[in-house]
Amino acid sequence: MFHMDIPFQAIIFDFDGLIVETEEPIFESYSAIFAEFGLELTLKVWANVIGGTGHRDVLFDYLELQLGRKVNREMIRARARNHHHNQTDKLPARDGVADLIVEASEFGLQLGVASSSTLPWVKGHLERLGLLKYFSVLCTREDVELSKPDPELYLLASKLLEVSSDKIFAIEDSPNGVKAAQAAGICCVAVPNPITRNMDLSFADVIIDSLSGVTLEEIMQEL
Repeated sequence: MFHMDIPFQAIIFDFDGLIVETEEPIFESYSAIFAEFGLELTLKVWANVIGGTGHRDVLFDYLELQLGRKVNREMIRARARNHHHNQTDKLPARDGVADLIVEASEFGLQLGVASSSTLPWVKGHLERLGLLKYFSVLCTREDVELSKPDPELYLLASKLLEVSSDKIFAIEDSPNGVKAAQAAGICCVAVPNPITRNMDLSFADVIIDSLSGVTLEEIMQEL
């Protein structure tokens, strides 16, 4: 159970790219579509998108600017979605994350998710991985008007957890996610994935290369 001398009472996890490495298939899906238009989708452009929502107006604005014409956004979204869903349906949890979730739950911490994806997407993967039972709160883009880097998802999650922001820490993989957590007054651990590894995460409170072999106590000591 929870011990009073522990500084945190809850953890809020991002989902895509943090619990499951879904970001690489998503990026590859859109990269392939850009290539069909004779364009390269760079990580610099993708950095403005990752961790956010909507698949993704910023991305389509950039595509249309490069082409000098409008595109069928809904058709492209559907094609990319179908492709990356097929690629991610059997992906495991990222190294170390399931162990941390179980350890934190057994320790008495409340667990939530703050994700820019949809509830069926997040819930479906967590259920598939046997992790859904550990989370008392799932906040997704249907629950808010503004997604990351806006703090609304994190503010809602902390409200539903009934834990003050100074007693929560977040774990994120992207700059937009870290900004969202910190804007909500929540300290944030960044665990980059292959797509976000070269993005600027230096403003995170703690950066951990991988959760593999990392204990809850070690993370809290870093914070």
